Parts: sequence; C-alpha cells; structure tokens
Amino acid sequence: MKDLEAYPDVLNVEDIQVILGIGRRQAYELISSQQFHSVRVGKRIKILKRVFVNWLYGF
Repeated sequence: MKDLEAYPDVLNVEDIQVILGIGRRQAYELISSQQFHSVRVGKRIKILKRVFVNWLYGF
C-alpha cells in the first residue's frame, strides 16, 4: 500500500481496494453502503480522499 498522501485527491474504487486490502466486490459493497459520500460520474465512482480518510480514521 502506498502512503495515503501519494494518492490523488479524488479516489476511485481500485484505490479503495488497494488502501483497504479488499476485493472488488467488497469495495463496491462498502461504497453502496453509503458510509461515506461518493459520486457516480457516468459508470465511474469517485470519492474525495479527504472524505474517505475521515471515514477511515473515524472523524
């Protein structure tokens, strides 16, 4: 896993997979659980890194 600062400001599902060490299906389930805000742009799902990090650390 790369340092979180090395990731772009807007993450995609693959980034979430790598950061958490989970599979593709689990990443999509997590995003669809609406535990943090995500945006669908066409067929792509985008998550602000700041929002994800806040969720990850419980802020």
